[in-house]
Amino acid sequence: MKFGFVRVLLLIAALFVAIPVHAEQRNFFKIGVITELSGDLVTGGNITKRGYDLWAQEVNAKGGIVIQGKKYPVKLVYADAQSNPAAGAAAAERLITQEKVDFILGPYSSGVTLAVAPVVDKYKIPMITGSAESPLIWKNKFKYTFGTIPPINFTGATSIKTLTEMKPAPKTIAIIGSNDAFSKATAESYKAAAEKAKLKIVKFSIVPSGQDMTPLLSAVRSMKPDVIAFGGHDEEHVKFVKALKQIGYTPKALLMHCGITDKAFIDAVGKDGEQIFGTTCWTGTAKTKSSVLWPNAAAYAAASQKAFNNPGDYTQGGCSAAGIAFQTALQKIGAKPGMDEAMRTKLIQALEQIDVQTFYGRVKFATSGEFYHANVGLDPLTIQIQGGQVKTVGPKASVEAPAIYPMKEWKSR
Repeated sequence: MKFGFVRVLLLIAALFVAIPVHAEQRNFFKIGVITELSGDLVTGGNITKRGYDLWAQEVNAKGGIVIQGKKYPVKLVYADAQSNPAAGAAAAERLITQEKVDFILGPYSSGVTLAVAPVVDKYKIPMITGSAESPLIWKNKFKYTFGTIPPINFTGATSIKTLTEMKPAPKTIAIIGSNDAFSKATAESYKAAAEKAKLKIVKFSIVPSGQDMTPLLSAVRSMKPDVIAFGGHDEEHVKFVKALKQIGYTPKALLMHCGITDKAFIDAVGKDGEQIFGTTCWTGTAKTKSSVLWPNAAAYAAASQKAFNNPGDYTQGGCSAAGIAFQTALQKIGAKPGMDEAMRTKLIQALEQIDVQTFYGRVKFATSGEFYHANVGLDPLTIQIQGGQVKTVGPKASVEAPAIYPMKEWKSR
């Protein structure tokens, strides 16, 4: 009896001890990619895939990453997170222990990233997510996880500030968010910014992900808010716009953070996407300059258009920038494929030290505080869809076109 109990204790303990990951000798970098290639978040997962693929294609077209005078190609090994945190964690474990990847490019969603981060910490495998934005990731201070897109609480206030500069300025706002890590954080970021701007919040509601918004928006309609702000994912944004149109309510401004800059959203909603506001940290017309792969944002957008018939959005760009961050750090330490634990530790140190100008803008990871290992080198932008194009309308120093306010009513479009 006692012996059996000891065996159970040993088995439980083993679950929390990482099996050493032994290096493989290769002439190419083997990179694991975990993202949502099926399930509710597949649209976003495919955006991340385009970003990672475009980086790998560009690197390999040049012969590979140059390390001490020799070029090493990159090979991406994909694992489907299935839009499920548990599946994402299992995928990470498989890539590390079976595929023996050198490092990992991370998920689209914050929820999956939060599940994968403890796994890469356990095995001491570096990961950069080119997409996830929830503040919870960075507040947990995972040692081996980095992100190229700033967290939503770093960027979210920008669009609210832009709206309060409209004339006449809005006075009331309704804020709704889906109940997942990113979307909830987006809604909370809008709430904090609205309170600071002294906007009257007539409704703040966190609802189950995927819920039909029509009944809730029908109730909101009677409150007649000047602004409606929504925190959600790509597919939910499309449904949200359709629900607002169905109930016949046009706020003076509709604000949605994630996904509206992607061509898929604009194609899905057509003219109903006109004049919707959003927040981003990059557009294809951003004034950037780089000596790594693409010389500027426009060159990247052109390369994406050629490869995918899509100029790319800030999430896709963030994923390509994640590849560049790894590339830069590998070159700095002279790391070759098949890294051992000591070299992976050096890679973490190099990532913490890099400060590089890319087509995406500056990539510099915080090494302390609430944004630990998130990219704090970028300045947020307020954008608006105008004529089917994404235009920067704030802050003033970055304006490409004046904001259109108030929105044109659905029935007159």
